[in-house]
Amino acid sequence: MAQAPIQYDVAIIGAGPGGYVAAIRAGQLGLKVVVIEKDERLGGTCLLRGCIPTKCLLHSAAVLEEARDGAEHGVIAENVRIDMPGVNKRKDKVVAKNAKGVEFLFRKNKVDRLHGHARIAGPGKISVSGGSSKEVSVEAKHIVLATGSAPRVIPGIQVDGRQVVTSDELLKNDVVPKRLIVLGAGAVGVEFASVYRRFGSEVTIVEMLPHLVPLEDVDISTEFEKAMRRRGIKGLTSAKLEKVEVAGGLVKATVTTSKGSEVLEAEMFLCAVGRRPVSENLDLEKFPKVKVERGYVVVDQKTMLTGEEWLSAIGDVVAVPGRPHPQLAHLASAEGIFVIERLAGLKPHPINLDLVPGATYSDPEVASVGLTEKAAREKGYQVKIGVFPFSANSKGMILGTSEGMVKIVAEEKYDEVLGVHIVGPAATELIAEACALLRLEATSEEMMHVIRPHPTLSEALTEASEAVRGKSMHI
Repeated sequence: MAQAPIQYDVAIIGAGPGGYVAAIRAGQLGLKVVVIEKDERLGGTCLLRGCIPTKCLLHSAAVLEEARDGAEHGVIAENVRIDMPGVNKRKDKVVAKNAKGVEFLFRKNKVDRLHGHARIAGPGKISVSGGSSKEVSVEAKHIVLATGSAPRVIPGIQVDGRQVVTSDELLKNDVVPKRLIVLGAGAVGVEFASVYRRFGSEVTIVEMLPHLVPLEDVDISTEFEKAMRRRGIKGLTSAKLEKVEVAGGLVKATVTTSKGSEVLEAEMFLCAVGRRPVSENLDLEKFPKVKVERGYVVVDQKTMLTGEEWLSAIGDVVAVPGRPHPQLAHLASAEGIFVIERLAGLKPHPINLDLVPGATYSDPEVASVGLTEKAAREKGYQVKIGVFPFSANSKGMILGTSEGMVKIVAEEKYDEVLGVHIVGPAATELIAEACALLRLEATSEEMMHVIRPHPTLSEALTEASEAVRGKSMHI
């Protein structure tokens, strides 16, 4: 006799930062909720194969560099070297602790969990198979797709997991290649370039667009490129990859730029050209009202609903008509909370994509929120700019990390701050203050009059807002 379907208020497919946060919020609001996850551990790409382990590597690289440069600060460290097994041991320990933390939060908030592959069997119906939960049927008043993304590989590149890799394989790597080629200068590409350059590799970044970190404000990208060159990282921009071959223990990449064609050789090649949505094998094609474009599930930004009233989607798997939808863990979490609160009748405000910060944890760091100067002008704003370099910031000098700058984009009529862009030390932390100010629709004058402690890196925000008005104190 077949087991009767388990009844829930909400069923969530995927336990990444979108799905698990949504589930916790549902539990907090008294909804009966289940999460279906095909991985044996909770946390999704971000926790298991993305944000968290990558930042562990970046931190190890920063500790290595600080130890090497200790003499400049009066601290002598001898025989400093990288220990990749030790690096990976610490990384795995942090990941495991976080994953167990999510398990604890599920128990605390009475979130049920099923392990296996989910398929949508009908309106509000899910079949689960292929995991430790065996064959299970679930019925829910509402289903939330939070299936995330996976590394994208361009045609012609054969990933072998050893010499030609994506971020997934590189996170398991236990050797430092003499040379590393990185295809793609977005966050993933430049973060791994930063890690392996500090570990000792010769690094070349190949990017088809005109700048490294090409989605950032052009002044930030330009400053970032200067920093990469100072570190000995070679950047080939406006570059087309023709082919990749593995022969004689080397990876050979043929690249064409305005200067002609050249063959790059390295022991390892990282494909970091973005991430693809994971929407296959969900049986979405059974539902004509659910639109899927290039693998992305199309949603109404104001509700996060698909074409079906019983089905929402959040995070990396989502497309929003008429504008880009960033693939960011913190956006997925915010969307998950929004959907659950809407289902619980709390009438939350829709997500404003203009206020979603971007953060790249490379060396130096890059972070931004709001409009770039170019985007603001294209929207018809009369723009005024304020820039302040960290070289004139006392705390930056103390830390020995005084390169980079803060750039503020404001508009003339009302003085509202439209965007804040940072390249330099602790940029990914400093941007949080800018997020709050933009959320409150602050002006550059209001931003200027915030009293920040001295000496801190945050004072660069004061100085940049003063610069908008031509009144910066220290330049």
